[in-house]
Amino acid sequence: MQIEKVYEPQRFEPHWAQWWIDTGIFRADDHGQPGVFSLVIPPPNVTGSLHIGHMLEHTEIDVTIRWHRMRGDRTLWLPGTDHAGIATQMVVDRKLAQEGINRLELGREKFEQRVWEWKAQYGGRIKSQMIRTGASCDWSRERFTLDPGLSRAVREVFVRLYEKGLIYRGEYMVNWCPDCMTALSDLEVKAQETEGNLWHIRYPVNGTDRSIVVATTRPETLLGDTAVAVNPTDARYFDLHGRTVRLPLMDRDIPIILDELADPKFGTGAVKVTPAHDPNDFEAGKRHNLPKIQVIGETARMTAAAGPYAGLDRYEARKRVVADLEQLGLLEKVEPYTINLGKCDRSKTVVEPLISTQWFVKTKPLAEKAIEVVETGQIRFIPENWSKTYYEWMYNIRDWCISRQLWWGHRIPAWHCSGCRETVVAREAPQSCPRCGSHQLSQDPDVLDTWFSSALWPFSTLGWPDQTLDLETFYPTSLLITGFDILFFWVARMIMMGCEFMGDVPFRQVYIHGLVRDAERQKMSKTRGNTIDPLVLTETYGTDAVRMGLLMGAAPGTDIVYSDERMESARAFGNKIWNAARLLFLNMERSGVESWVPDSLESYRLKADPDAGVPIEDRWIFSRLNACAEQANRAIDQYRYHEAAQVLWHFFWDEFCDWYLELKKLRFRENSSLDAGWRNLLAAFETALRLLHPVMPFLTEELWQRLAKANPYRPLSIALCTYPQPDAAPADTEAEHEIAVLQDIVTLARALRADMKIDPRQQVEGTLYSRTVLEIAARNAAAILRLANVKLELRAGVAPSSGGAVRSTTEFDLVLHVPKTQVEAQRKRLDKEKEQLEKNIGNSRRQLSDETFLSRAPEKVVQSIRQKLGEYEAQLAKVQAALGSLEG
Repeated sequence: MQIEKVYEPQRFEPHWAQWWIDTGIFRADDHGQPGVFSLVIPPPNVTGSLHIGHMLEHTEIDVTIRWHRMRGDRTLWLPGTDHAGIATQMVVDRKLAQEGINRLELGREKFEQRVWEWKAQYGGRIKSQMIRTGASCDWSRERFTLDPGLSRAVREVFVRLYEKGLIYRGEYMVNWCPDCMTALSDLEVKAQETEGNLWHIRYPVNGTDRSIVVATTRPETLLGDTAVAVNPTDARYFDLHGRTVRLPLMDRDIPIILDELADPKFGTGAVKVTPAHDPNDFEAGKRHNLPKIQVIGETARMTAAAGPYAGLDRYEARKRVVADLEQLGLLEKVEPYTINLGKCDRSKTVVEPLISTQWFVKTKPLAEKAIEVVETGQIRFIPENWSKTYYEWMYNIRDWCISRQLWWGHRIPAWHCSGCRETVVAREAPQSCPRCGSHQLSQDPDVLDTWFSSALWPFSTLGWPDQTLDLETFYPTSLLITGFDILFFWVARMIMMGCEFMGDVPFRQVYIHGLVRDAERQKMSKTRGNTIDPLVLTETYGTDAVRMGLLMGAAPGTDIVYSDERMESARAFGNKIWNAARLLFLNMERSGVESWVPDSLESYRLKADPDAGVPIEDRWIFSRLNACAEQANRAIDQYRYHEAAQVLWHFFWDEFCDWYLELKKLRFRENSSLDAGWRNLLAAFETALRLLHPVMPFLTEELWQRLAKANPYRPLSIALCTYPQPDAAPADTEAEHEIAVLQDIVTLARALRADMKIDPRQQVEGTLYSRTVLEIAARNAAAILRLANVKLELRAGVAPSSGGAVRSTTEFDLVLHVPKTQVEAQRKRLDKEKEQLEKNIGNSRRQLSDETFLSRAPEKVVQSIRQKLGEYEAQLAKVQAALGSLEG
């Protein structure tokens, strides 16, 4: 059985990635056995390409999906992409600009056509990348948030919510992005602490020689002030109730109003009121029927209402306003002030609070049920602490602004009558106004927030509003795996919509994974220049290595620190398994065996009879394999992906390769025929491949196909094999104890040889003293000689105080004897090493006792010296012990 000498995953991974798709083995059955496990992908933006966060998320999903599929569940991982309204429109806008075309000149219909053309050309990038990285999705069910079925679902939801009074249109204060030129929801605005100023401005009180001083971080907005507010309980202003002030720079009178917006304990206790440019002022303006004067426009330039400042950029206007106030003697003082500046999450532009006519969802009625299903355990967050975060947001939820001033997206299904101003919301375009009969109807120009259609994803993708077989079979979905950054954007809204329209939760469990951070624990971002392309990693290390490297650090509730070293280690792990397979296949070839056909029993469930002549190492590996199956199943079931990866790594590297195969090599020399011991080895290896498959699917498919290619009973793919389940029988404690003793003897012998710097090729003699394990040592003398190159004499009792280098456990003392002809040379070498270590220790201690050095050296340098000192001292102790053993 031929197998290449070198592990080169890039050679076979693309083949299996495409083969899995071509064979359709991941297609979900909508009828059959009762066990169902379903999951929808958090749809990536159609504009995007895979980043390292996607790679982590998709790997965790894929591990879970493959595990359930191998357990016999009818398994669906539904893929798809999001139309990503703002992001996609910006990408196509930039492309048009390169061609010298303006979107407004092109017109809406032709622009939408260009976006669809762009999607056809570039929109499949994510899909091809996911296929290449092994995502076991059912691509026959792939969906797009703007495809006809989902568009129909969006309209249905909008109309039903409107008919229930849960969608309304009105003039409200919104977050406006001057760059994206659209309203944003609160979640799309990120607050950033910024050093600014607090300007204290005097407003002259008409009819007196007094002024009221107010403080603001945005002096340009005073041009739109329509009142000054004081608290009705503030005694400092009792005599000014009912008066007016002269608005600086604008020469108009505005009233002094009494409102709790003003806090007597903050500053002067008086505040300026600008209803058109501040959410709190907007509410105060409604309470007092104040006019709303918009002085900053949608492009962040001053409007005509700003008088002499019209046309200026908002920040240039700020400079002019401050200069003019100072010149008039109305600027009392300026002091530094830290402000939370709201920025558009996409463009990073400072948002402007503006009054705008928008569409909103009343979220509180929807949130009540969404809170209840988490409180009652119908949905469980993992880790559990995310429930608290969810409640905090849901209990304080605000109405959701769902309209966006874009062209790309789900257009709002509302039509406005030019005759009677009626607004008609309908599933299909109305022919005439139901109120006045006019045919002059125009559809609302706005589109829906991208997250509106995404909120319907778990049921719209399965065919809703039709009652489809897919919907009946796979809804509610079993699990959602996603990042914490879209907990409110998406997860909470899916729960609200699922409960409202399906009468049931959209998923039973939500697993929140962490971020992948760089080696310095910094968040990865394009601005920092520390992003990592996962496809570059897969070409360098192989996809399986990247998956394993990420999973090893994926403990629930923690972020993952990326390192090249972890990826290199994971690739070495794959290489270790490849070399183990190569050893097996070469020996199978020598024995004339083309393929392995298993016994009728599940391989590792062979509970070997101690009296049946089964080699002790086979009994041991079956017992360890059973423990590995138990731990791996439990870890994947509990989404403890790091534990699953570590358990499988330990079994393959530390137990199967480092010990079991080394012991079996002795059998190969004794007997090359395919006897029961050989069959046990192949059974253990095949079972271990199935255990590893969800984590490293490419390598395991490649090796399993080679191993079982002539087996007439095999499934088409390892992905369709049964995932090994643990046997309820107890561990083979006798075999485990015997191999543990053997491992201790060999490990301690190797450690002694290393300490004494004995050439590994040189055979040495030793004595094992024990009262409990002499028989075990005798049975395994050949293995000890082969693995440690030590010929043992066995004696009852304990080791004498002198006579050689000693290592001990609770069960034995192991003494190694240096040949007398080499004692003097060994002593000279150790003396020389001792001298150098003492010199290094002296130098390190002098540096660490030098106060001047300690005060000037970086902390990392000092820590490094301390660490090296500890290492030198530990090495010196070993050298002194080795010298002491020579004296015996």
